[in-house]
Amino acid sequence: MLTLPVVNMTGKVSLILFSGNVDRLMAGSIITSGAVANDMDVNVFVTFWALLHLKKTGAPAPTLSPEAGAMAERMMKIMSEKKMPSWLDTIKQAAEVGNVTVYACAMFADMMGIRKSDLDPIVRDVIGVSQFVDMSRDSNMTLFI
Repeated sequence: MLTLPVVNMTGKVSLILFSGNVDRLMAGSIITSGAVANDMDVNVFVTFWALLHLKKTGAPAPTLSPEAGAMAERMMKIMSEKKMPSWLDTIKQAAEVGNVTVYACAMFADMMGIRKSDLDPIVRDVIGVSQFVDMSRDSNMTLFI
């Protein structure tokens, strides 16, 4: 009788969210959901302009990337009309189903005077990039958005 090895189908995605544009944040949250749907763990490192959108108060208004051009206003209206969940709500929903861990960038947080207590509770910790790189070593994929 032939015995096949048991293959662990779970994997890990490391995602770096850099942009503060809502379309890029949404892309990151949708990829997070897709990874969870495929039984993958997801570590999300939020830095620079994206980190500002994790603030409990004083977060910038959502804007689309410059590539949206003349369609930006229309796209924002469509997202509102369709009652699309926010990028943050999408990540929170994925975290309810799978293993999603969100980290804030220590360097940018320090630079901007942001403390962990200023951030949404989805943020597990404020860590340095070297810590994130180390935890990303065994990722099946690493994405920068």
